[in-house]
Amino acid sequence: MSEHAAITAETGPEQVGLTFLTVAYGLRGAVDRHMRSTVGLSLSRTKVLQALAAHGTLHQAQLADALGQAPRSVTQIVEGLERLGLVSRADDADDRRRKTVSLTAAGSTTLAAAEEAGAHVLREIFGSLDPQQMKTMRSSLARLGTALTTE
Repeated sequence: MSEHAAITAETGPEQVGLTFLTVAYGLRGAVDRHMRSTVGLSLSRTKVLQALAAHGTLHQAQLADALGQAPRSVTQIVEGLERLGLVSRADDADDRRRKTVSLTAAGSTTLAAAEEAGAHVLREIFGSLDPQQMKTMRSSLARLGTALTTE
């Protein structure tokens, strides 16, 4: 019996939860590897571009909050994205100690390519499910999402 089969043979909430975490980690890695190899952009950098596309120009602290990350981590990602010409940073007009971050035209183009690369992997993996499995998965994930918000 393979390690994966041994993990999924148990059906208690803890075992199913651990299997879910293992699969989610693997899925994230697959998406990240494909995005890096096809577009040259990691999933974490893509998330920064997505936040800017959704919210517009943000202060770096606001961007960190939107991503649920430490400001220092976001600063390093933003600096890398700026070197690639995907975002621009500017001094805040009211407080020169603060920087605002904006998505550039090249950033928008790269974001679209990165999102398509990620979607390709998701279509490939989740496409292995039949329609009933997909419906069950959607329902199960919605229920888990609700359980997370009620804690």
